[in-house]
Amino acid sequence: MNFKNIMELSGDASHRKFYRDKKNNSIIVYANKEKRKNLLIYAAINELLNNNKILTPRLISEKYKKNYIIIEDLGDYTGLKKFKNYKIDNYIKLFEILKKLKLVRKRTINTFLKTNYTIKNYSNNELLREAKLFSDWYMPKIIKKKISLSKKLYIKIIKKLILSLKLKKKVFVHRDFHISNIMIKKNKIYLIDSQDAVFGNEAYDLASLIDDVRVEVKLKNREKIYEKFISKQKKINPEKLRNDFEILSILRNLKIIGIFTRLSKRDKKHKYLKLIPYAWKMIDERRKSNTTFEELNNFLSIHLQKHLKKNEN
Repeated sequence: MNFKNIMELSGDASHRKFYRDKKNNSIIVYANKEKRKNLLIYAAINELLNNNKILTPRLISEKYKKNYIIIEDLGDYTGLKKFKNYKIDNYIKLFEILKKLKLVRKRTINTFLKTNYTIKNYSNNELLREAKLFSDWYMPKIIKKKISLSKKLYIKIIKKLILSLKLKKKVFVHRDFHISNIMIKKNKIYLIDSQDAVFGNEAYDLASLIDDVRVEVKLKNREKIYEKFISKQKKINPEKLRNDFEILSILRNLKIIGIFTRLSKRDKKHKYLKLIPYAWKMIDERRKSNTTFEELNNFLSIHLQKHLKKNEN
């Protein structure tokens, strides 16, 4: 296919490129790096979700050997546009999707290459690996002396936080569930970017949605959204959910700071750096209100105090 004759769309943080084929009402997803995840697994998980009545862009055809697939065009109306006023009632619709995701049970799915893919567990080791993105990419920018000792202490603290998670049942986790990954077509809600899905803690997607680094919402309004979610839960321990929600929110935003720093330094994608101050703000809001984060608070105060003050200003 000649990509020069079709419109390239703005990309995301992945290695994918997107092109709109208006003539055929479709989107071409191109990936010559990590194409197994970004094409093969992406299409397979989308099919799994569609089969569970969670709308995603459907696969039209595949040219895997040529590094692209063709999927349904959902248009340009994103959740960011639809839910920009952040009314609580709007979030109820997204809570319904979270409820459906929890009901997904199938782990081994078929791909368009007639192979099987088993969705992985969101293990403690994986959570730790992601948290290390902060220490590997962000901390060296700030801490110039004894960085190896600082990293060891940070990792020790993160391990304790991970072991403090209380919800043990593993459910389907989208892993990047926020309103920018929601598309609206004919008043129906579609979910995109599902290629990183895992089975893990059900508080993770909730934290992704409420403490979303891409949209600034006052803490009191985010708390109202959280309380509305809790009011609709019947089979979950609210204390355990709150504990895990706050821990996973902080771990996720530490990971995000690491990823955005890596995108800038390694991939020359600098636009995400502007989101880091708000990620810090959300980390501060969660950690300062809970004694669970006492060791993390001490670590940040000692090792990143000047930088934290800079972000606060």
